[in-house]
Order: sequence, then C-alpha cells, then structure tokens
Amino acid sequence: MARGGPGILWRGREVVDRLARQSPARLAVTVFALVIALVTLLLSAPWATRSGTRAPFVDALFTATSASTVTGLVVVPTGEYWSTWGLVVILVAIKIGGLGVMTLASLLGLAVSRRIGLTQRLLVTSETKTSRLGEVGSLLRTVIVTSTLFEVAIALILLPRFHMYREDWGEAAWHAIFYGVSSFNNAGFVPTPEGLEPFVSDWWVLLPIIVGVFIGSLGFPVVLNVMQNLREPRRWSLHSKLTITTSLGLVAAGSILVAAFEWTNPHTFKPLGPAATILASLFAGVMPRSAGFSTVDVGQMHEGTWLLNDALMFVGGGSASTAGGIKVTTLAVMLLAIIAEARGDRDVEAYGRRIPREVLQVAIAVTMVSATIVLVSCLLLLSITGRTLDVVLFEVISAYATCGLSTGLTPDLPDPAKYILSVLMFIGRTGTMTLAAALALRSRRRVVRFPEERPIIG
Repeated sequence: MARGGPGILWRGREVVDRLARQSPARLAVTVFALVIALVTLLLSAPWATRSGTRAPFVDALFTATSASTVTGLVVVPTGEYWSTWGLVVILVAIKIGGLGVMTLASLLGLAVSRRIGLTQRLLVTSETKTSRLGEVGSLLRTVIVTSTLFEVAIALILLPRFHMYREDWGEAAWHAIFYGVSSFNNAGFVPTPEGLEPFVSDWWVLLPIIVGVFIGSLGFPVVLNVMQNLREPRRWSLHSKLTITTSLGLVAAGSILVAAFEWTNPHTFKPLGPAATILASLFAGVMPRSAGFSTVDVGQMHEGTWLLNDALMFVGGGSASTAGGIKVTTLAVMLLAIIAEARGDRDVEAYGRRIPREVLQVAIAVTMVSATIVLVSCLLLLSITGRTLDVVLFEVISAYATCGLSTGLTPDLPDPAKYILSVLMFIGRTGTMTLAAALALRSRRRVVRFPEERPIIG
C-alpha cells in the first residue's frame, strides 16, 4: 500500500497533465461534472434531509446540478426539505460553482502539478479574459478573496436586520451568510421556506441582495478592472464599458417594463404601496440577470411579464461571471453590428475601439447554438409534460441561462423532464463553446481559402 499510493498519485497526475495539455476545455467540463457527482452523493445521504430518509436520486442530482451551476431551480422546497447538513453542502456547491468552471479546472491543475503551467494559464485567461499570463496566478487568489469579501459584506449588512426579524444571532448569522453567498453568486437558493416574500417592502434586506447580484453578474474581469481604475473611468477596458452600460440599460428597461405590466396585478404588485412597488420592480428587473430570487409569486405574473423575463434571462449577465445566458457583451456586439450595417460603416466600433470581426462571429454562433438548444429542449418538454408553451419556455430558458426563476412548473415535472433540465443547467454553466471544444476530437485549420462570393441576404 505504501508503494502503490504514490504510484497511483503519480499516474493520476500524469493523466491530468496530459489531459490539460491536449484538451483543457475537456478537463474543465470533466472536473465540473465530478463536482456535481460528489455533491449528488453527499445530498443522497439520509442525514441530508430533514426527514432522515434518502432523497430520490433524480432530486439529489437536480439539486446538486442547480447548486453547482448556481442556477436556483428546485424540485423540493430547499428550506423545508434539506437538513442543515444538506444546506451546508448546497452552500459549498454554490461557492465552488460561482468560481467558474475554467477557474475550477485551473485550481485542480495547480493542486496536482504544484504550479500553474502555460496550459492552465491559457485556461484561466479564456475564462477571466485576462491578457497577461503572468498575472493569472495572482488573479486566482484575487478572484477568491474578492468574491469572499463581497459575500461577507452582504452578510454583515443583513445580519442585524435578520436578528430584528425575530431570529437569534446564530440563526440570523446563518441566514445572512447563506444569502450573501447565494446572492453574489447569482444562485437564487433560499434557506427558509418563505424565502424573501416577507421582505418584499424591506429596503434593508433587498437592496444589498440587489447590489450583490448585480456586481456578481458583471464578472470578475469587470469588477477587478473597475476597482483598479475606480477614479479613472477612461481607463476601463472596452469589455468593462460594454458590460456595465448594457447591464444598466437592461436593468432599467426590465424594471420599468415589469412595473408597467404588474402595477395593477392583484396577485403581485397591486397590494403594495408606491415605495414597495418601486423596490419590487427594481428587484424583479435585476433578478433575471441570473439570480432567481423573487419577492412575489412569479407564477401569478402576466404572460407578458413572463415573455419579458424570457428575453432578459436568455441574455443573462457578463462574461466570466456567476451569471448565465448568452452574456450581455454578446448582445452588445450584435446590436453594434446592426447599427454599423445600418449606417453603412465598414467596421463595428464602440468607445473609440474597433471590434474584430471574429468576435461578431462568435457572438452569432453563441446566440444561434443557444437558441437551438432552447428550441429542442422546449420540444422535448412539451411532448413529455403536455403543458403550454409559455410555462415550458420559461422553465427551459431559466435552466439554460442558470437563472432559477420558475412559474412553479419544475417541482411537478416527471423524472425525464428533470433530467433534461439538469443537462440544460450543466450546458448553460459550462458554456456552449466550452462544451463544443471539450467534445471535439481535434481542431481543424484550413490552409487553402476559397474565393469570396456574396450570397443575397434578405
């Protein structure tokens, strides 16, 4: 045993190093799948539930996937079904998933090889959009420290308010920490049966969560870039400017439209006062970034509000963030390309910079692949459940965009539909491009280029 142990570890290290060199994306997806498998195993233990009985495998797998992909969709009431042990497992899964699949794979490479090699640095560079490879080692530490500081700050703000809400200090601290981690990581999990509905008009509780969700949805490259150049916005990167401006625009538009649709809805906003309605509208405008929290019953909203949320969830948040969706920069690049085409401009430009054509091609590919995945998933769920398109589309986009908002359909789904949503959450978190690279047998490079000819469009 003494001889075999080091040998096994050495062979395991060689396998990981070889896989990292040959296909870093495949390594990332594999590591993320292993995390989900481990969380599923932990949630399958009898002591993970309040009743002391083993959770059904599909429920444990769905919850593990939802937590690890920081989605927030649930098939059982989180605060009622899972024990304290189960909630701790879910919280740890949220924290790991929030760090990002690429960062997680790089941490594994660091732990195995005791260093970050060129491949691992390129891996993290792809996820965090960092251009200087020498900064990646310190960037990993910065990402972990920064996210933890934001989570602790949110928890400290919420702690006294929860204590005032008839909770002892221990219970208040637990709930504050849970909401701090869940909000910054855009997870949407709640540790109590009633969730945030009792705080629908409480600015003290909801505003820190709104801020945490919004900052988490921007992405670590944006947060770090802004923090480093806080007093000099001119030095912000193009990525930061596009992410912030597009995100603010979507939040403003979403909040205003939700308020307009739900202002007279007796099941959602109508019973609230003006100040509470404004807060609820802002909250509802931010949550489709990928958070999944709700202070009113989403299932009682108008169908127009559902459709609006479908669009906001599909876009999601910033690249390399805890949010999902096709990402706001993808939307921004495509809108800029449309404007450039309408003006007859040769180049796509923004903030005094020219955006390469390759970026537009990736944006189109991500959007089309995502739309196709949503379409196929809707067709499958429609045939399995027999439910209407509006609720099925909402749940599918919420799963794929790792948002977590629900009309109430998910808990009632049959097991095959739960498996489909689990796969959607996994694909949505790892990314369509990452998954495609992980499954590709080889990359193809053409040496000879064919002559150019323009087809007729439109």
